[in-house]
Amino acid sequence: MSLVKKFMTVGGATLGSRVFGFARETLMAAALGTGPIADVFYAAFRFPNLFRRLFAEGAFNAAFVPLFAKEIEANGIDGAKRFSEEVFGVLFSVLMILTIGMQLSMPLLVEWIIAPGFADDAEKFDLTVRLAIVMFPYLMCMSLTAMLSGMLNSLHHFFAAAIAPVFLNVLMIAALGWSLWTGSDPAATAWALSWSVLAAGLMQLAVVYLGVRHAGIRIGFKRPRFTPNVKRLLILAVPAAITGGITQINQLIGQAIASGKEGAISALQYADRIYQLPLGVVGVAVAVVLLPELARALKGGHMKEAANLQNRSIEFVLFLTLPAAVGIWVLSDEIIRVLYERGAFSEQNTAVVASILAIYGLGLPGFVLIKALQPGYYAREDTKTPMRFTMVSVALNTGLALTLFPIFEESGIAIAEAAAGWTNTILLFSVLVWRKHLMFEWSLVTRTLRLLVAAGVMAAMLVYASGELSAWLTPQSPLLYQLLALGALIALAMPVYFGIAFAIGGADLGMIRRNLKRKAKAPAEPTDQQ
Repeated sequence: MSLVKKFMTVGGATLGSRVFGFARETLMAAALGTGPIADVFYAAFRFPNLFRRLFAEGAFNAAFVPLFAKEIEANGIDGAKRFSEEVFGVLFSVLMILTIGMQLSMPLLVEWIIAPGFADDAEKFDLTVRLAIVMFPYLMCMSLTAMLSGMLNSLHHFFAAAIAPVFLNVLMIAALGWSLWTGSDPAATAWALSWSVLAAGLMQLAVVYLGVRHAGIRIGFKRPRFTPNVKRLLILAVPAAITGGITQINQLIGQAIASGKEGAISALQYADRIYQLPLGVVGVAVAVVLLPELARALKGGHMKEAANLQNRSIEFVLFLTLPAAVGIWVLSDEIIRVLYERGAFSEQNTAVVASILAIYGLGLPGFVLIKALQPGYYAREDTKTPMRFTMVSVALNTGLALTLFPIFEESGIAIAEAAAGWTNTILLFSVLVWRKHLMFEWSLVTRTLRLLVAAGVMAAMLVYASGELSAWLTPQSPLLYQLLALGALIALAMPVYFGIAFAIGGADLGMIRRNLKRKAKAPAEPTDQQ
């Protein structure tokens, strides 16, 4: 299967999950708006969800996949099975201790990390603690799911791991639907959502476990032992965990700062959900597929193949992400109004969330490029360099958020996150080029400039067309009219962008055909190891 087809497999499954995520957030906005209970639930959910995104979207795989691939190459499936059982035993035991310890410490965690601003409101504080205790075992489920997903990805079974997150959204939608149907009060709705999160974690773990068994590996539980392989994994995993969760770490910092203003946490969450669609579909797909491909090419000594994989992935990311970023920036008001403005979500809420979304749109290419650049380090078992860049990014985010929040409120936190994301991207790219792990190609530079031109023309068209359809996009218009108008804008934007991109050389049909036909296995070329 070609690289692009693998991107499409993972991206398609992730797209399904994100579509359900939109439905979930739409129901959430209608049920809770940006009120105090919405803030409480999102604050409680952010901590276990941090680990879901951190592990499920590549950080654990960054450490596990290269070692698992090496075991397959050296000792076959039996050796990979032994390694997996060693890791599973240690991981399960550590996670069980961590989960119990975190649950017992939850009041302190809420007061000092999750939502310091809730400390003065005893009711909000108490409910946040209790909801977080219910949801925290989700961390354990998702960490084990991440390990099994890494095995599936290394064995070229991508779909089960990519489709598993759908269950979280399906169960949360069911809980919200039940709450709206029965007219439950906001607190009861939050409780139903919390239990649905825990149930979803167990279901996702079951799905990937069955996927691994279907792939031909049966994992049994073994007494935890710190074997040399496990120690090597831990050495790689700790910095990878910090690095892989950079966006979520920055969001957790932003949440802690935003907890001082009612409605700020939920406003940031609603905007976050929108830009997570292209980030998930493109960025996560590239990260999940690229890492094992790079690791395999490097293990085989195919350095030119590895460099080509990296460049084509960057090209693919920019080709799809730039129009998404421009569309989010130009149509932020329209997107938020159509998706959320009903029930408890007011016109004033739309203005606040849309301003945040526009800023996230500007940061989107940087966030996605991080996913395409980090595998260049992880495939070489270097997790410390990206971790250092992550620490720089976190420091910048924290300083900017503290400085800008008193001035721009929620938008200041979004500015800080976007600036931190672009800083991390520039550092990752520059060092890969400096180390000659990434080939500098003028063709990549010129194609990027042409894609920017195509995106600029698309933006001008959207500004004009949205003005022409403004009567259909007002809050007073029926929802069907608003959906049709937004759909028409997107339908107009896509052929404009892609048509201009191909016409001026930003993209090339021949190149795409070659990528679609190119086999994953490296060609039989002389090795050029350095």
